[in-house]
Amino acid sequence: MDSQSSKESKEETAWNPHMLQPLEHVQTRSTSPKSLLSDRRHSSSASTSTRSTGDDLDSNSSRGRRSRPSVTASSANLITLRERREQRDSQLSTLRELTEQRDERALSGNSSVTFTPSQDRPSLVSPLSSEKFRLGSEEKVVLQSFSKVVSRNVDKEEARQQQLDRYNQENEVQREIYRRLVKWEDTKHVGWTDYMLSWLLQHFRHSPIPDSEELKSLARHYYPPRSELKCHVCDFGPGKAEHKVVDLGQIEEYMVVKPDWADVRWVHCPLGLGLMHSSVEDIFMHEGEIGRSFENAGRSGFPYLETEILNFRHRENFQEMRDVYLLLRDRDELDDDLNESTWKADHNASLHTDIDWRAKHLATKPNFWNLVSSDMPWQLSEGLSMGAMTPKFGLQAISRKVEDQILSMFPFYEDAQLVRDPFRAFHRGDGFLLTLSPMGGVNYLDKSFSEHLAEPLDAMFENDDASAVGHSYQAFAESGTDSWHRRNVEWFLIYLMTEVGTTPHPMRQGFNAPTVDSAYSSVIQELKRQRFDEWQPKVTVTLVRKYLNCLDELTYITLNLKKKMSMFKAAQLDIKSFELEDKDRGNLPDNPDGESALQRLEWAITTIKNDSEYFERLLIDLKQSLDALFQIRSIEQNDMQIVSDSQNKAILVFTGVTTVFLPLSFFTSYFGMNLEGIANTKESQGYFWKVCGTVAFLIVLVITFGAFSHHLRRVSRQRMRKSGAIGI
Repeated sequence: MDSQSSKESKEETAWNPHMLQPLEHVQTRSTSPKSLLSDRRHSSSASTSTRSTGDDLDSNSSRGRRSRPSVTASSANLITLRERREQRDSQLSTLRELTEQRDERALSGNSSVTFTPSQDRPSLVSPLSSEKFRLGSEEKVVLQSFSKVVSRNVDKEEARQQQLDRYNQENEVQREIYRRLVKWEDTKHVGWTDYMLSWLLQHFRHSPIPDSEELKSLARHYYPPRSELKCHVCDFGPGKAEHKVVDLGQIEEYMVVKPDWADVRWVHCPLGLGLMHSSVEDIFMHEGEIGRSFENAGRSGFPYLETEILNFRHRENFQEMRDVYLLLRDRDELDDDLNESTWKADHNASLHTDIDWRAKHLATKPNFWNLVSSDMPWQLSEGLSMGAMTPKFGLQAISRKVEDQILSMFPFYEDAQLVRDPFRAFHRGDGFLLTLSPMGGVNYLDKSFSEHLAEPLDAMFENDDASAVGHSYQAFAESGTDSWHRRNVEWFLIYLMTEVGTTPHPMRQGFNAPTVDSAYSSVIQELKRQRFDEWQPKVTVTLVRKYLNCLDELTYITLNLKKKMSMFKAAQLDIKSFELEDKDRGNLPDNPDGESALQRLEWAITTIKNDSEYFERLLIDLKQSLDALFQIRSIEQNDMQIVSDSQNKAILVFTGVTTVFLPLSFFTSYFGMNLEGIANTKESQGYFWKVCGTVAFLIVLVITFGAFSHHLRRVSRQRMRKSGAIGI
């Protein structure tokens, strides 16, 4: 017995730094109320791998906050700041010693770290509750595997950083080609003004177009060929989860069979509404049994869940995608190679054939540009995508101009563009889930928002600090389905839809960034302040345009929130029906303490309802402010009209006097001259008209250029900005 216990005490154990809670610890990954009762990693703290520290949580809190203890209970556990620092220093010192021991043993060939629980392992004191952590069997497993987790995360971050570095290098090369393409387009049609300016400024001279190979690489950079598009396959099982990145050209084989240990297989393809979207959906649904229908949340003939996601893209990248699409799609010399690259890596059994049939049925062409057009995010003003009935709806007209959003007036969102992407989910009765959405922007807002915007779209799934889709996998990457209320595809479908449907928000990052509604509130206050600025020419027109743009943006966001809330309320009815069906069959919840689908929906509805009400108040405030602006400007116009009338009367008197005496002055001066010539000179009267006429013409010319110099400079700046010399 002694030898056995001694052997167990020498097990390989690594210290877990997540057990060291910072003094400023707060609950940063806020989520729905019920989820805070468990130790799941997706709702415990700002780190996605941090476990619960055992602090009591209030299950009735609608925002996932910790229960606030009474003053008496709190004062009994208070410790001084110095004691906290001493405890902190002691814990960090122990951590460093254990890390050094582990490294020394790893170098010597023995990676185990031996210590006894009573002596070598210190007692950790939570700065919030002053309770000692009891390291039971569950914590022991975590400590033993922590060294592997750390090494895996380090390797993952290094690989991710290398991927970002390669993307940045490639992106710089492609952006240089893009600049030359835009410059060629903007100088292709030369007017007489540009022709005159080209003699003075080299920028206005005609620029050559990049060669064909450069244009092909540019098209593939912004729009990867469909067979090479990166998809994600995630398997979830008891205590385990796996993630694979596969090409769309191999996606069919992952829709047939999942591992025996997996309860759910989730396949995510970054496809928007279009031919490819419709074909992948159809192939997926025919590979297995039909799942339970969402009769209330879906539509007639379409009993599946769909929503529309608001996310942020970098404005320059968004503009570049539109320019590349619109400037290259009509160049016939590129079509053959681009169309060939579309199916070059395709190994699916029926995808190509199905798309050809579907394109013929819809009287369209399955070429490169028609297939990649669904990648384009939609601006807020480009119609509604929820409820699209046919794949051809995704092939809508795309304008080159990117809207100037009022939200960009707020400094935090200066480089961001709020866009819309459809998000559709299809589930089967055999535990398969397929989601289709081109959404590749930022969902979660935090202090690194600008850095997230600059990341490549292919790498966004790995960044669970920015992507709601990536977070939905990382939330269960270690625990698998252990924390799920029911280990079935319907539960995960509701979790995923509520997670992406409530974005964008900073809740997951502890509200360390301004929310969208607070940004709009600040912008509206600035617009209201500008109402009282002194009147200037064209300033009022610009201000009214800002008001109207803001009204359009707020109107759409409010409508989007209402549609989501209606969908989630309808999904509640479907989930209640599923629960009754499971109860009749005797299917009890796999984890009664876990967060149920109904609780997730209730949280999502409450969150969206609060946002919707806030945006509605902003709309009312903005409309009232616009009415006040019109009243103020109307009063100003009346005052200016009175002043103008008095000035017009004075001008009328001077005009009458001038009309009478100006001709008299001219004839008196002209006939008073010596008609035979200019006195005391040899020059004739013709010489007088040549000199005086030329001087008069030059004076008029100089005055004219001076009067219109501001307009000419403005036109020049606009042309330079359009051609890419400014603002790129």
